[in-house]
Amino acid sequence: MSKPKRQETILVVEDDPTLRMSLRAALRSAGYRVDTAATGPEGLDKALSARLDLVLLDVMLPGMNGFEVCQAIRERDTELPVLMVTAKGTEEDKVRGLGLGADDYVVKPFGVAELLARVAAALRRGRLRETQISTIAIGEVTVDFPSHSLTRDGAPLEITAHELRLLKYLVERDGLLLTRQQILDGVWGADYYGTERTVDNFIGRLRTKLERDPRQPRHILTVRGAGYRFSREG
Repeated sequence: MSKPKRQETILVVEDDPTLRMSLRAALRSAGYRVDTAATGPEGLDKALSARLDLVLLDVMLPGMNGFEVCQAIRERDTELPVLMVTAKGTEEDKVRGLGLGADDYVVKPFGVAELLARVAAALRRGRLRETQISTIAIGEVTVDFPSHSLTRDGAPLEITAHELRLLKYLVERDGLLLTRQQILDGVWGADYYGTERTVDNFIGRLRTKLERDPRQPRHILTVRGAGYRFSREG
């Protein structure tokens, strides 16, 4: 017997009660579980505390606007799909939203069919990311990317969203020599204004979590004068 498909959960963050209920009804009719929030702080709290598959996020919100909520989500979770819904349709606003980590940007007024298609596409991309890398062992450490967790011998280790994103980038390129600039562009984005020293600092943090002896690393190796190479086996 095949395993039943898990019902995906969407959080709708919208302050207009009529639109919020309409979106909830449309998404429920399409087969999704739906939770709602009416303010920016409430939406952020639910986005970070509940198990969600996508956030449908209005820009004009009381308490915190959608841009601020999106940025705060991305600081903690780099993978959760965020679909921004707004009446602000200027190119500048779209670029700002996408630059903060939104997966897509839908301008009001929109048709229900268009919205559902964009939701389905964002969820599809999210599922693809999860299937590419799920749970792996690196030495004595187990990494569960979908649940954003690390454990060593069953004991949990703290890790930030950016540290996990860096680790995933390295794991996906196992055995390859990566320059600091490649890592910086790949993890932080080509428009990030940090320096290559940022990479060194984050590599150091990862080593304290992954390596038995961070001073003699077996998994994240320094290639003198060139960059870093990741080795899952060590």
